[in-house]
Parts: sequence; C-alpha cells; structure tokens
Amino acid sequence: MCEHHHKEVKENKKFLVLKFLVIIFLFILGFKFPISFIFAYILAGYDVLYKMVKNIISGKIFDECFLMSIATIGAICIGEYPEAVMVMLLYQIGEYFQDRAVDKSRQEITKLMDIRPDYANLVKNDEIEKVSPQEVKIGDIILVKTGEKIPIDGIVIEGHASVDTSSLTGESIPRNVVVNDSVYSGCINLDGILKLRVVKTFEESAVSKILELVEHASSKKAVTENFITRFAGIYTPFVVVLAVIIAVVPQFFIAGNWIERALTFLVISCPCAFVISVPLTFFAGIGASSKAGILVKGSSYLEKLAHVKTAVFDKTGTLTNGKFQVIEVNSDNPELLKYAAIAESGSNHPIAKAIRNAYGKETEIVDVTEVSGHGVKAIIDGVEILVGNAKFVNTDEIKSNLGAVVYVSVDGKYSGNIIIADTLKKESSYTIQELNKNNIKTVMLTGDSEKNTERIKNELGISSVYSELLPDEKVQKLEEIMEQTKGITIFTGDGINDAPVLMRADVGIAMGGLGSDAAIEAADAVIMDDNPSKIIDVMNISKKTMSIVYQNIIFAIGIKVLFLILGVLGLMTMWGAVFADVGVTLITVVNALRILKIK
Repeated sequence: MCEHHHKEVKENKKFLVLKFLVIIFLFILGFKFPISFIFAYILAGYDVLYKMVKNIISGKIFDECFLMSIATIGAICIGEYPEAVMVMLLYQIGEYFQDRAVDKSRQEITKLMDIRPDYANLVKNDEIEKVSPQEVKIGDIILVKTGEKIPIDGIVIEGHASVDTSSLTGESIPRNVVVNDSVYSGCINLDGILKLRVVKTFEESAVSKILELVEHASSKKAVTENFITRFAGIYTPFVVVLAVIIAVVPQFFIAGNWIERALTFLVISCPCAFVISVPLTFFAGIGASSKAGILVKGSSYLEKLAHVKTAVFDKTGTLTNGKFQVIEVNSDNPELLKYAAIAESGSNHPIAKAIRNAYGKETEIVDVTEVSGHGVKAIIDGVEILVGNAKFVNTDEIKSNLGAVVYVSVDGKYSGNIIIADTLKKESSYTIQELNKNNIKTVMLTGDSEKNTERIKNELGISSVYSELLPDEKVQKLEEIMEQTKGITIFTGDGINDAPVLMRADVGIAMGGLGSDAAIEAADAVIMDDNPSKIIDVMNISKKTMSIVYQNIIFAIGIKVLFLILGVLGLMTMWGAVFADVGVTLITVVNALRILKIK
C-alpha cells in the first residue's frame, strides 16, 4: 500500500472519530435544545438515507437502510428524537468496527506484497538500467541475476541456469535452461546469470495473461450480500406489513390513535441490537482469525467458511514445502552420498543443497567441472566422480514414483542413485484428516507430474487429484467441481498460476509467507505463515462467529416480540422500549466479543 493511501486511510479514520464525537455532543445538547437532535440525526444518518433512496430507485427496497430510515423517520414524527439518533449512531459504529478489521487485514497483506521486487535489468550500450517491466519492448535485452524473478517472457541468448517454475506451473523440480530456451515471467533464476531477448511485451507476458484469467474468473464469481442485508430482506417487509395492518385494520373496530401506535411499533422494531451486534460479531471473528494468523478480507467470506463442502488444494508450496529432501540413497557404496555432496559443494541448485543437507557435514569446494544440461564432474581424493543424469553417468534411466533421480558414477562405473523429492508440510496430513473427518471432500489440482501427484494423494488420503494442469485448465476443473458440489467450495494455493482459481472459488485462500503477489491479491483470505492447518482454525472461528450471530438474533428477536406486543397493547412506553433495546444491545455486544477469547 502506498504512502499516500496510508495517509488517506489515517485521515478518514480521524474524520470518522471526529464525526462520532460531534454527533454525541449534539445528542447531549439535544436534551436542552431539541433542534440539536435533528442536526445529530442528519449527520449520523445522511448516508443511510441516501442508500435507501438509491436502493429504492434500483429496485432493492427491503434492506437494513430502508428499515432504519422508516423507523427513525417514524420516531421523529412522534417526537422520539433520541431514539432516531441512537439507531443511526449505533449502526455507524458497528460498520466502522467491521471496516476497520477488514482494512487492517488488507494493510497486513499489502506489507507482504511490498517486499517483492518488480523490475527489469535493461541492457543498453553494455550498461544495466533498472526499469519498470512495462517500459521494456520486444527485442530489448534484459539481464536476470541469481535469485531474481524473470520479469518478461524471453529467449535465452547467453548463459545457463536452473529456473524455479513452481509459482507459474506448480512443478517442484527446477528446469535447466540454456541458450535458445524460452523462459516465462514469474519464474525465478536459482543460479547463474541469464541474458534474454524479450519476445513479448509485459502486457502479453505469462503473468499478465494469468491476471487476465483472474478478471474473467472474478466476473463469474457470485457476489454475496452482507449477512445483515440478507436478514433485513426478510425482517423488514414483515415488520412494515405488520405496521400497516396496525395503522389501518384496528381503526374499524377499536377507537384510538392507531397510526401513532404503528409508528411506535416501527420504532420498537428497529433492530438496534442487530445493526451493531452483527457487524461487531464479524469484526470480532475477523480479529480472532487475524490473531490466529489468517487474514480474512470481509465478513461475507468469514460466513462462507462456516459452510464448506469441498476443499480444493494446489500442491507445491501449499501442501508441500516447495523444498527438496533426499528420501532414498540406493547404492552398495557407503561413500556415495559423501562423494555427491562434495561434488555439489559449489552449486546453489536446490537439488545440490538437498544432497549437502542430507550429508550433514561441511564440504570444501573441490575441482569441479560443470557440464551444462548434464551434471558435474569432480576429482575427490584422486577419484573421478560424476553426478547428474543417466546419460551423463552412462547407465539406463531409473523411473521413480517418489521424485527426481540423481545418478552417481565413481571412477567411470555407475555406483548408485539418490532420490530427491519435495517434502510434505508436517501440518498437511492433519489438515486433510480433519477435513475428511468433517465430511468435506478434498481435491488437489496441480501442474505437477502424475507420479508425484499420486504419491501425495496416497500419503495424505486426498479424495481425488488432477495433475499436469495449466492455469486455464485449473479454472475449468474447479468450475466442474463447483457444479457437482452443493455448497461452498474453497481453494488454497500460492503461485501466480493459482490466482485465477483463487478468484473463481467461493473462498480463495492464499499462502502469504511465500505466495506470489497475484495469489495474495486475488485471494479472499491469506494464511500468514503458510501453515495449511490454519484452514481448520479459521473454519472453526467462522462456525463460532455464525453461532454467536444466530444467538444474538434469536435473543434480540425474542425481546423485540415481547415489547412489540406490549407496545401494540399500549402497555409499553417508548422510553421503556428504548431502555430494553439498549440493554439487549449491550448483552449482544458482550456476547459477540467472546469470539476474541477463542484459543
């Protein structure tokens, strides 16, 4: 988030606090000078009245704005000015709390995104200039150093390197690229220096195309109304019809000022407890989620998480660590791992790091010759060691369902192999087990190979998997799953290629620690520490939130019905109703805040 926006948000908060203080001052002053109540009412409720008129014009009549407007106008008609002001003020306070929770989540998400560089090293007259990717043209030459993102699609014209494509394709194993190979924006250069000739503009590059998919996906996503708006859509017409009946029907049978009683009925029916406790309950739920390490971007998403029927996952970086580990050493030579670790001592390639980590001892860099696209050759204690692919060490290729195979030759003879695979996160098994236990269908969509996908499916107990999918195929597959499923479908992912799917799902959840900018921006919720079990936590918080929302509504309606009956019979004064309503509001507020104590 830019500095200007932070300043804007800060000024907006100051304005709202000042506005609330002025309303409270005018409210107190109103007991001495009643005209102050009118000014307080206009200041507190002008936006609600404006929304009511706007919604009536667009055909959306019965919402919370309509109910509050007619109830407060009714209160003014019968001289109950304090009640009119309090209803509007309480509503504004409830909305402020919820907006503040969502804004805080967005600020945290933006902090994550701000640390990611987005630039291109443009080569001009043998000098390097750091520019925005949008400034680079087709045919320009750019330089990508070790650890940098490839900003634009291009062809390698100089150098060779291992490229991490996991954020774009989901593939765990880095891809070796040499001269004349195509590379795509969003991938990361793991080692070496690449000089690229740009073949597409930034707008036409892989990242931009995926963001285009995000826009299409978002247009298909159903927009969910706020809970209080949906509730008001049922409650408001019911109350209005009853008020009309009270104003008209009894006059034919019983003498009395039934129009005033109908207005009193409307004022008593105005849901003060609802309009503050429901947003406040969601505020507390979003706060509890943030405390647990998952940032939810709005109350409608928190509500949906209470009704999940299908949980869909990406693989790399979501259920797995996206890091390699030696899982098998197949050799009769006890020195094989040591030789491989020493031979790979000068490499920053993830597979080389995995071999050195498995060996677990310090290694000195020795005389190593790198054979591009094949492996490395080293002389260790007078022994020639070759580490690389099957062709390089002169042996038949061995297929493994567990992961990538690295072959080792000692003094010209094949000596064995090392199997390396992306490791599962320790929390993944618990997450899938809990979802299965709660009868939530689990699915995995990935661009990774079928053999790796099947292994993980069996290890975790996932219901079904779909492998080797491109970004647009992931969206298509998710839409098929959503059509077959009755209920809410969530998707959890971390890569650029996951952004369209995150946007299309009922609730998209991104991994925030290492997730891509596009994924974090497209998601409806973000897991701060990349721990998939936080999905279970936020679902539990969501269920608790909705439970408290329903408790507050049932309790408030029960009290309302009692006082409405007493009001219609003329046994309840307006101030008695106001006092009861304020008491109910306080009880529901205290009940709402219980969510913050969830462990």
